[in-house]
Amino acid sequence: MINITLPDGSMRQYNQGVTSHEIALSISEGLARNVLAAKVNGLIWDITRPINEDATVQLLTWNDDEGKNTFWHSSAHLMAEALEELYPGIKFGIGPPVENGFYYDVDLGEQSFSQDDFAKVEQKMLELARNKNDFERREVSKAEAVDYFTKKGDEYKLDLIKDLEDGSITFYTQGNFVDLCRGPHLPNTSPIKAVKLMNVAGAYWRGDENSKQLTRIYGVTFPKQKELTEYLERLEEAKKRDHRKLGKELELFAFSEKVGMGLPLWLPKGTLLRERLEMFMRKAQVRAGYQPVVTPHIGSKELYVTSGHYEKYGADSFQPIKTPSEGEEFFLKPMNCPHHCEIYKTRPRSYKELPVRLAEFGTVYRYEQSGELHGLTRVRGFTQDDAHIFCRPDQVKEEFTKVIDLVLYVFKALGFEDYTAQISLRDPNNKAKYIGSDEAWEKAENAIIEAATEKGLRTVTELGEAAFYGPKLDFMVKDALGRKWQLGTIQVDYNLPERFQLEYIGADNAKHRPVMIHRAPFGSLERFVAVLIEHCGGNFPLWLSPEQFAILPISEKYHDFAQEIFDKLQQEDIRGFVDNRDEKIGRKIRDAEVRKVPYMLIVGEKEQESGAVSVRKHGEGDIGTLTVDEYIEMFRSKIAEMLNN
Repeated sequence: MINITLPDGSMRQYNQGVTSHEIALSISEGLARNVLAAKVNGLIWDITRPINEDATVQLLTWNDDEGKNTFWHSSAHLMAEALEELYPGIKFGIGPPVENGFYYDVDLGEQSFSQDDFAKVEQKMLELARNKNDFERREVSKAEAVDYFTKKGDEYKLDLIKDLEDGSITFYTQGNFVDLCRGPHLPNTSPIKAVKLMNVAGAYWRGDENSKQLTRIYGVTFPKQKELTEYLERLEEAKKRDHRKLGKELELFAFSEKVGMGLPLWLPKGTLLRERLEMFMRKAQVRAGYQPVVTPHIGSKELYVTSGHYEKYGADSFQPIKTPSEGEEFFLKPMNCPHHCEIYKTRPRSYKELPVRLAEFGTVYRYEQSGELHGLTRVRGFTQDDAHIFCRPDQVKEEFTKVIDLVLYVFKALGFEDYTAQISLRDPNNKAKYIGSDEAWEKAENAIIEAATEKGLRTVTELGEAAFYGPKLDFMVKDALGRKWQLGTIQVDYNLPERFQLEYIGADNAKHRPVMIHRAPFGSLERFVAVLIEHCGGNFPLWLSPEQFAILPISEKYHDFAQEIFDKLQQEDIRGFVDNRDEKIGRKIRDAEVRKVPYMLIVGEKEQESGAVSVRKHGEGDIGTLTVDEYIEMFRSKIAEMLNN
């Protein structure tokens, strides 16, 4: 008998050779029908694979990311089988699962493939799926693998086999299709009920532009047709919410080839939005005891050699800036933290004044490849809401908890309600890749785990995902369309204090090394704005909206009254505009709706006589007539509620 430990900590005994499917069946038939794969001692396995020793087992369904990946990996093989039937002589590269589906790189030889061919491939995939063919795993020798693909004439698989060790090679077969693959896979093809090919593109073999360009075919599959339909509807909604599209329509930002790729230009409305975000964070930081600092956009090469960033980012940074002095080189800064370390070192520090919290909206630069640039989410110059806390080891947990509070405050104010905190720890089986003592790591990891537990965060723990200098907590946020984004990170660092020889004088009058906490609730301000635009579809929270009201006079006779209201609202720091165009009121309302202005204040004869405004809310319509003072009071109370002030 062997002992199987389940995620809830319970232990069950089974005969040696039991499969994950049999374990699921022993719990309930319903669970067994839904299990797609299993995590056995941290590794993802086929549910038909025998377990021969004591193990921890997690049964994975469609609701687990690893379950989806297994489903989509199997779907890539199903697509390959369909392609092989439809395009004789086709050769295959790699076919992995990706975030939303899968792809397969193929060499079609002289045959062509386009979106016009999608339907017949989809139909063939569904036909093959209905055959309920088993995915059969088989271990093969390297010689057998080479022999098989030599006879088949598939040089791409042979190229992959060259890097594999004998004894570690497996084939998977379903129906008439055989592939070189580590797995895991579904037990059979029957769970695949809905298929959609999404795109076709070119891709160089192994990413080498000197190699042959293959055809990359993207697809997505689901266990139910309804789920595919909902997914496609979300994609259509995502197109409408694309931050590049809305950024242009709402006149927030632009790009110019003459300025340079990946270098955004913030237009007046976008600058207002950006400044509001900065003011919001600065106010929160002052309350939390941070001190503002400003550092240059460049730094000496030696600064980044000391910090290790030159080694890490040197190849991906802009080229050195040379000066007239022989051998003198500067870099556009890739990170703010080395500068903050030097600020900490400007004078001796005592244990009594720690923690020292330094905060900066610092712009950094990295030379991203042109093919990787994407709107505001991937740029070459971006601003971080960067802060670094220098504290004693006994203060780490308390400071970490305070940063969590700040991150959650940001999420609440901006409407991000669905998030998970990922606790990233070092790999206990490969400690050599990390710096620092076991004692320091244990303290830091325990501090993060305890802080997250005390705050009641929904967490996942990932071994091996820590930075080389310390553990971290990353916040994974789901937007309105269910997409995951990493927003907000907190990292514990023993590395930079060591590299920069940072010190403080302890109560024992001896020198000690502080611990450094990196934190950035927004992360990149550019990326954060992009995610926010797509999350709210351009309907920003009232306190953040660049245009909070539009005053719409019914005719020219009421322009002066409209201007009086505008001036009063401006004095109250409420932002907006007067639409004095010679247009009908219906057109003005429609245009304000398109601009996603939160409130429309309509003024005509009745309003002028009573000194009031007729108020419409974006997306909702009329909400009644209010005096200007009543409108201001309502406005203030709504913002206070959002910001919890």
